[in-house]
Amino acid sequence: MAKYLVIVESPTKVKTIKKFLGSNYEVMASNGHVRDLPKSQMGFDPENDYEPKYITIRGKGDILAALRKAAKKADKVYLATDPDREGEAISWHLAQALKLDEKKMFRITFNEITKTAVKEALKHPRSIDMDMVDAQQTRRMLDRMVGYRISPLLWAKIKRGLSAGRVQSVALRMIGDREDEINAFLPEEYWTLDADFTLEGEKKPLTARFYGKDKKMTISSQEEMNRILAELEGASYRVQEVKKGERVKKAPLPFTTSTLQQEAAKLLNFSTQKTMRLAQQLYEGIDIKGEGTVGLITYLRTDSTRISEEADQAARAYIARNYGEHYVASAVTEKKTGQKIQDAHEAIRPSDIRRSPALVKEALSRDQFRLYQLIWKRFAASRMETARFETTSVKINGNGYIFTVSASKLLFDGFLSVYSDGEEEQKGGNLLSGRLDEQSELTLREFDSKQHFTQPPAHYTEASLVKTLEEMGIGRPSTYAPTITTLLARRYILKEQKNLYMTELGEAVNQMMKKAFPTIVDVTFTANMESLLDSVGEGSLEWKTVVKNFYPDLDEAVQEAEKTLDKVSIADEVTDVICEECGRNMVIKYGPHGKFLACPGFPECRNTKPYLEKAGVACPKCGKEIIIRKTKKGRRYFGCENPECDFMSWQKPSSQKCPECGSYMLEKGSKLLCANENCGYITNKDQKRN
Repeated sequence: MAKYLVIVESPTKVKTIKKFLGSNYEVMASNGHVRDLPKSQMGFDPENDYEPKYITIRGKGDILAALRKAAKKADKVYLATDPDREGEAISWHLAQALKLDEKKMFRITFNEITKTAVKEALKHPRSIDMDMVDAQQTRRMLDRMVGYRISPLLWAKIKRGLSAGRVQSVALRMIGDREDEINAFLPEEYWTLDADFTLEGEKKPLTARFYGKDKKMTISSQEEMNRILAELEGASYRVQEVKKGERVKKAPLPFTTSTLQQEAAKLLNFSTQKTMRLAQQLYEGIDIKGEGTVGLITYLRTDSTRISEEADQAARAYIARNYGEHYVASAVTEKKTGQKIQDAHEAIRPSDIRRSPALVKEALSRDQFRLYQLIWKRFAASRMETARFETTSVKINGNGYIFTVSASKLLFDGFLSVYSDGEEEQKGGNLLSGRLDEQSELTLREFDSKQHFTQPPAHYTEASLVKTLEEMGIGRPSTYAPTITTLLARRYILKEQKNLYMTELGEAVNQMMKKAFPTIVDVTFTANMESLLDSVGEGSLEWKTVVKNFYPDLDEAVQEAEKTLDKVSIADEVTDVICEECGRNMVIKYGPHGKFLACPGFPECRNTKPYLEKAGVACPKCGKEIIIRKTKKGRRYFGCENPECDFMSWQKPSSQKCPECGSYMLEKGSKLLCANENCGYITNKDQKRN
């Protein structure tokens, strides 16, 4: 009997796939990559046409020996690694390491680990796609160039153990740029005016928002507000216009890697790393009672929203049967994008829509269930009809000023019967039971005027950073989670209540990268590089052309930086703090959590203590010194040295007082602004007070 060998990446898949195939099939795992560039050197020679040098990864010798032995016995060897560039590269490395005969070696891919998909893949074997391999090889070499040439420079100029990365450094810059925006932001005052009206015979008031006259007006001061209120005094109010219409909300697209990470962060509070770990488990296979081990979702690394014809038909049949024919989508929402979609993947979806979350709940952990339910609902919703709302908008006139109010009422829930992104859809009820019509007279009950200030841009969260990286064309589905994980692990950034903040160490690295390697951290350049990698993957660009154009410029920039960059002096600065144990002046050292004081007598004297950096300003509450403190996670803030004083501020306080309300002022770039949110006074930092 013929003997066939199927090689997959993960041992988990072995168990799942083995039961789909007969006894003449042997299924084995490579446990990921088996060869890589050597860790001790860059791994390619610019003098020798950039030919990469690959070695067996330490610890993979036994796995390769077992695979070699099985391959020799097999009539055919099927390389069934993941259906993306990385998987294609692993298959090529396996073919090289195992010295497989091309005549008996075949590449197969499947988008889901189900019996049908695996059997179908075996019917359509192909050869290894060398264009995809070259694209992955180029990405690996570019990343290695950046990491191995720039990281030693960071070690020499800042501290050992730091790293730079092609995508990682751009993501760090984006977080830094956002923090600069927030720090430079100056709030602007604006006011809103709401009016409560009653209609004769109705007890419930109608609240409308001030609009303006012919066009929308912005009320930017108390004086403007007082003038408008004076002009409205004694006014009579009537309904000027009642407009009815219909609004539709389109069904969402099924998940890509990026949108899954964003929604899982928003709705389930999962980190990108956790989302990918759980999705990998659902993809590789879960033991379902009565079915055995089966892959519950399709491949999790994709930027395509395409759905196979069979899956689409199955979903429509399921919806018609369980919800009714009128819930089945007549047209499916398409993704509008100018970007190339990597590979011929499908979107992330359940491998079988008939496996509803309720049916598999007992087999899943709580978090696996929540993620599967999110994927299942999103896919089902993508094949369903749009939701329809009846909208009513009303304009109310008083002395020529317009107040507006609008409401929406759900007419048909469509896809909302399955999936909602948490946004409020039905607002404002039905506007006084529909009794309002043009010329209806209204009685004013009261005005409600409120002062507001514009808010700075929000800090990046993992979800919003992933969204921005995708929109800008930086990185690919497989890179988002590892990039953020690396930045957190290196302590370049920290996460507090979902928000990402730059640490002092991250700032030092970011400033050096911007100064010495502006191209590497340039958003447009990095996005263009992704486009070039796509061209290599499509076979329209030679991979060595990309490498040859990139490396000489990088090499020149590194050599220049080695000569010209100053060492960042964030360590070993002598202070006037005396070590209680040996009497030496303590020095400032830099650790994983930032600055600390250490005795220069190490290792004889190991005394350390927290470094309390003075801000050079007195506490607005008690008059003691303000010092720069850190939260437990390392985010910087300004607090009082007096342990009994509770003063704290994210911005540096100023010694100046606000001339309008007497509160303390905060420094924001070249400006000073009042800390009292209800005041809003702003002046230049160097402006002398009268």
